[in-house]
Amino acid sequence: MTAQSRQEFISKLKHYLTPPGEGVFTVHTAADKRINLQKKIFGADAVKDNKVREIWEQSLEKTLPLSKCVIFGIPSDCGGGIQRGANWGPLFLRETLINSRDELNAYDVGDVRTIPHLLHDKYLNDETISKCRLALYKSEKIALPVSPLSIAYDFAKGFHEQYPSKSIFMIGGDHSVSYPMVRAYLEAKKAQGKKVALVHFDAHTDLSEERLGIDICFGTWTSQIMPFLETPKHLVQIGIRSSGQERAYWEKKFGHTQIWAKDLFDRGANAIADEVVAELKKLNVEEIYISFDIDALDIEYAGATGTPEAGGLSPHEPMLIMQTLFENFKIGGADMVEIAPQVKSAAVKQIEPETTLMVAASLSTFLIQAMGSK
Repeated sequence: MTAQSRQEFISKLKHYLTPPGEGVFTVHTAADKRINLQKKIFGADAVKDNKVREIWEQSLEKTLPLSKCVIFGIPSDCGGGIQRGANWGPLFLRETLINSRDELNAYDVGDVRTIPHLLHDKYLNDETISKCRLALYKSEKIALPVSPLSIAYDFAKGFHEQYPSKSIFMIGGDHSVSYPMVRAYLEAKKAQGKKVALVHFDAHTDLSEERLGIDICFGTWTSQIMPFLETPKHLVQIGIRSSGQERAYWEKKFGHTQIWAKDLFDRGANAIADEVVAELKKLNVEEIYISFDIDALDIEYAGATGTPEAGGLSPHEPMLIMQTLFENFKIGGADMVEIAPQVKSAAVKQIEPETTLMVAASLSTFLIQAMGSK
């Protein structure tokens, strides 16, 4: 890559990303959390003197190239279901991570600048795109995307081109935000000649082909990723327990592997982990991307989410599986999504969102450290 092309990439980041915690356009809501987060990252003086953006922009040029793993927020829930609130996931989880861990060994590149009414640019007409460019970039002539999924894809595609050996840990957002990140990752690894697999922890299959006419959303993103996998066998879903169809229906339709929560309880996490590793090794997989919907966990551990489900996994089970995967493959990318910290089901008896955030922070820390170590 030429020095100029990398500088052009950094310039784009300054346009369509924001410092960590600022991706949700708000004046008062959760402002204390944003301020506390930025004090920890940039220093109290930077916040007091209104120099956060200046320091952040400098870090894009100086610190970004040095880190093996970057943290990236997509605070969008426009692709979610009826229950919204996952747009606050990146801010709240970051605060928990930074308060509970001294050193994450990762660089926080910031958030997508999210217009909360938008999902993907392909759903917009030219007039809307023009108006949104004016709102985001103060110019209708800056030819950059405006919707969170479109911005995320452009970022991830450019990131993998500029830094082919680095990894991204993305914090969502509803599960639609995994689509652009996984797609960009799969395309980049294919260009590198590497065989990669997607391991998807979730209570739901997310395999619908459209929802009310929309082809990319929280319930469809996995089916939309299928064409970018070398083979459907490179998709493994773990923790499924809420579906309108039987397991055999999905596996026959798409040809991938599903491990339902009941399978895991009956056979144990160790046996499941060994089986997944053996199958992926047979397929000559070299790297994996892990997409983790927090509702893969039982409602006892993850109640602060839009669709909490009983009968789910404990945190120990996916941690054990991920550790086994890490022992056998490089984890080249990962995400943690569907944390809705200001949502609480009446069925939840735990202290929320603290319980969900602490569990998510533990799983996220493992993934971040794993990506930063190989």
